[in-house]
Amino acid sequence: MHAAHPDPLSRERNHLAASRSALRAMREDAEALDIRDVTANWVNAAVLQSQIDERIKSLADLAHTPLFFGRLDYLHAPGADQAEGAEGEQFYIGRRHVHDADGDPMVIDWRAPVSQPFYRASKKAPMDIALRRRFGYTGGDLTAYEDEHLSDADEAERTSKLLQQEIERPRVGPMRDIVATIQPEQDEIVRSDLSGSVCVQGGPGTGKTAVGLHRVAYLLYAHRERLARTGTLVIGPNKSFLHYIEQVLPALGELEVKQATVDDLVAHVEVRGTDDAAAAVVKGDARMARVLRKALRSHVTLPEEPVVVVRGSRRWRIPAYELEEIVAELLARDIRYGAARDALPQRIAHAVLVRMEQAGEAPDDRVQDAVARNAAVKAAVKAVWPPVDPAKLVLRLLSDAEFLAEHAEGILGHEEQKLILWEKPARSVKAAKWSAADAVLIDEAGDLVARTHSLGHVVLDEAQDLSPMQYRAVGRRCTTGSATVLGDLAQGTTPWATRSWEQALEHLGKADAVVEELTAGFRVPREVIAFASRLLPSIAPGLAEVKSVRESPGSLVIRSVAGRDTASPQAVGTAPLDEASLEACVESLRQEGSIGLIAADARIPSLAKALDAAGMTYLSPGEETTPDTRLTLVPASLAKGLEYDYVVLDEPAAVVDGEPDERTGLRRLYVALTRAVSGLTVVHAAALPERLAR
Repeated sequence: MHAAHPDPLSRERNHLAASRSALRAMREDAEALDIRDVTANWVNAAVLQSQIDERIKSLADLAHTPLFFGRLDYLHAPGADQAEGAEGEQFYIGRRHVHDADGDPMVIDWRAPVSQPFYRASKKAPMDIALRRRFGYTGGDLTAYEDEHLSDADEAERTSKLLQQEIERPRVGPMRDIVATIQPEQDEIVRSDLSGSVCVQGGPGTGKTAVGLHRVAYLLYAHRERLARTGTLVIGPNKSFLHYIEQVLPALGELEVKQATVDDLVAHVEVRGTDDAAAAVVKGDARMARVLRKALRSHVTLPEEPVVVVRGSRRWRIPAYELEEIVAELLARDIRYGAARDALPQRIAHAVLVRMEQAGEAPDDRVQDAVARNAAVKAAVKAVWPPVDPAKLVLRLLSDAEFLAEHAEGILGHEEQKLILWEKPARSVKAAKWSAADAVLIDEAGDLVARTHSLGHVVLDEAQDLSPMQYRAVGRRCTTGSATVLGDLAQGTTPWATRSWEQALEHLGKADAVVEELTAGFRVPREVIAFASRLLPSIAPGLAEVKSVRESPGSLVIRSVAGRDTASPQAVGTAPLDEASLEACVESLRQEGSIGLIAADARIPSLAKALDAAGMTYLSPGEETTPDTRLTLVPASLAKGLEYDYVVLDEPAAVVDGEPDERTGLRRLYVALTRAVSGLTVVHAAALPERLAR
């Protein structure tokens, strides 16, 4: 590091100040645009003004977000497909493009091709880079820099201290972007082509979520017009998680990416009920799609009567056998139920027109449309191919044992059918106490009736927890687009959690997706991830253990609470354990950064009461930490995807016992153990789970 040399550092500070001035001028230019003379009407004016407002918003200078974080000195001018420039030109790499009054670049967007060597270049493959410079910041002030001379064979390759400091920087507030610290294997995924889907298996701390979000930002940069038309969507496991990650994309200059949970996607009915685990597993099974399809198609009945169309003094008769051929042909085409129903009156009308032409008439398209709207034709269509409401279809399947048995025969076993049948049938769609799994079934039925709108790109995070039917629901949203699937099989904490990415991708409709595995950990200290990895043989046999690049001696503390009956399950939650967990929180609060107190869901009320009694303020998951309130009380069920500088884990045995089976419980514990960036304190009164205690 060269912070002690004032001249180069001063020059870099001057460039930062000039770049900020240039960005301010770009924003002022956008604010000064007058559109009164260039818009034909108020609609055009409103659209253009909206675009200008978005442009102004994207040009905001975030005071504590470095405008650039690196510099590349090229040996030669970059290729024509990258950027123009003289030999030896310097490029400052940052979160967004900034140019001066003459249009010359002062900061290059990290997503531009010319920026790629900042992440990929090495001594072995310098990519025509003479020097790579990283900058260190305190707040928004540039305070240090560090150089790598990639073309100098005599300079030894070393780990960047600034890079290490940036990775370890305390986390206060929402999730940070990793744009300054993207590693080569992460960059490959980020810049992979829009046309292909990719699945990222990544253990705790490998940066898979950040990689997925940066991939969205990259794709929007490289394919902006296409994705502006088709849309992008980030899908997360819950609202807390989405709130936690929502600031990453704006920090990268992207404001238009929608976020949702799977429950949001399928919110066709109000969810007021819950399923037990066994019923939810059956409802989430991909076989339910076959049951729904059979039930829907059962509404189509072959015609037994002819259709007679009266036009003027003429009567045109289409016999039942010909109508049957038309219906059979539509069924054989296997198009959407609603599309086939819309096509049926036109097919019948066409048959009438053939007869008209045979009789010497010359009907045109208007006549065909009129015949299709004829009362006799409409009545025949209603009888043969009646409209079906998706929610009513699912309601009947779950309420009517005979109807379910008829359409589940050979697909679901008798016991499975009993599991999903409601004990007390609901009277109507509105009166039904729908569960989350029921809503997914309705979404499937809806797609069988009418095609679901497809987006250009979907990012699916924490994907290991989805059921096959949920994968199908997400897959419907990107049938004509691509997907980035992110997850960790070891962190699957639902009874229906996927056992392999191959199965999951098949249900998603992306069987050809490339599966990438991230095994280098940048977030969780080595001691902590090694401790948590003791659980892997039990929860995900064969999965590679994450190897942390960060050594942090003393980052793991195991603290046993003495003086109570550890054999008694009723003892969990008594004062000594609460006091020990709070004491560990107080110790952690002496450090800089965020603190997460993670506990079994059943322990949260007791700990909340203890925190209130002690006068310690705390947050709920997803709420933004502040300098005054840095402690978050986290139910284990909501810990996934979140991270804190210091974690206090309360009673691991209670986390395991809070789940319906041991494997799910141990996976939940694995998640809780791996949320720490700088240090983990495990507080326990009951014995540690056997696999951790070795």
